Amino acid sequence: MNRSTLLPSAYLLDQIAGDPEELPHPVRLIGLAISRGESALRHPDQTVASELFSGVALTVAVVGSTYWLTAGLLQFTRRYCSSLGDATELLLGWTCLAARNLEQEARAVTDALQNDDLPLARKRLARIVGRDTEQLDAQEISRAVIETVAESASDGIMAPLFYMALGGVPLAMAYKAINTLDSMIGHADSRYFYFGKAAARLDDAANYIPARLTALSLVAASHLVAPSDAQAAWQTWQRDGSKHKSPNAGQPESAMAGALHVSLGGDNTYSGELIPAQRMGQEFPSARPSKAVQAVRLVSIASLVGLTLGVLLTALAQPRKRS
Repeated sequence: MNRSTLLPSAYLLDQIAGDPEELPHPVRLIGLAISRGESALRHPDQTVASELFSGVALTVAVVGSTYWLTAGLLQFTRRYCSSLGDATELLLGWTCLAARNLEQEARAVTDALQNDDLPLARKRLARIVGRDTEQLDAQEISRAVIETVAESASDGIMAPLFYMALGGVPLAMAYKAINTLDSMIGHADSRYFYFGKAAARLDDAANYIPARLTALSLVAASHLVAPSDAQAAWQTWQRDGSKHKSPNAGQPESAMAGALHVSLGGDNTYSGELIPAQRMGQEFPSARPSKAVQAVRLVSIASLVGLTLGVLLTALAQPRKRS
C-alpha cells in the first residue's frame, strides 16, 4: 500500500473503530515480551554494569524483533495475496494510532467534571495518568487532562504518523515497542534506574522530533480556531518548552498552555511521593473544566494537521523516479 494512502486510511479506521479493548492488540504482545524478557535477564544481586547491559539487550531485542517480525508478516501476506498484504498493513497501521481512544478517555473525564461528579472524574482520570488522583479537585483534574492529552498527542498520534510516513508500518511498530518499553521499564526509581536507562534514553531520542511537530501542530490548530491565541501558543512554547523534566513532554504541553491561556505543570504526587516541577504559562490562570474540553478539541484539530504533515513527509521520503 502506498504510504500516502496508508496514513489517511489508518487514521480514518482509527476514527471509526477506535481501540476496542476486547480485540487483541500488538502492544499487549510487546508488553508480554518485555515482561518475559525482564524475568529472564534479571536476577538478584546484579551489578550496575550487569543491569545496564541486560536493559540494553532487552531493548534492542524487543525493538529489533518487533520491526523484523512486522516486516516479515507484511512480506509473507503480500506474497500470498497482495490484497491480504494491504489489509494486514492497514490493520497494523490502525493499531499504532490512538487518536479516537485518547479523545474518548479524555471526554469521559470532562463529562464527569461538567456533571460535578468528582469521584467519577478521578476514577476515569486514573485510566490515563500516572499521578495519584484520589485527592484532586476540579482544577487539578482539568490540569491533568490538558497535560495528558497534549503529551499523548505526541506519542499516541504524531509519532506513529511520523514513523509510518518515514518507514512504513514496521518502523511505526518499532516506535510502539520503544514507547511500551519506556512505559514499563523506563522509570527513574530504584528498581529500573539502571535496567531501564537504555529504554528511557531511546524513547527520548525517538520522540524528539515528533514532540516538536506536535507543538507546532498545536500552534497551527490554535491559529485555525482563534488566530489571536496562536501567538501566545508559540511564545509560551519557545519560552517554557524546556521547563519540563522530560526533554519532550514540555514541548506540546507548553504550546497547549499558551493556546488555552492556562497555567500547566507544577507539583504532582506519584504513589504518595510529591514530585515538584516548574510551571509553564505561569502568568495564566489555573485550568478549569471548560479549558479541558477545549484542549480535547484542539488536539483533534492538531491530529489532522499532523496527518497532513505525515502525508507531505511521505511525498518527500519517497525516492524520485529518474527520467
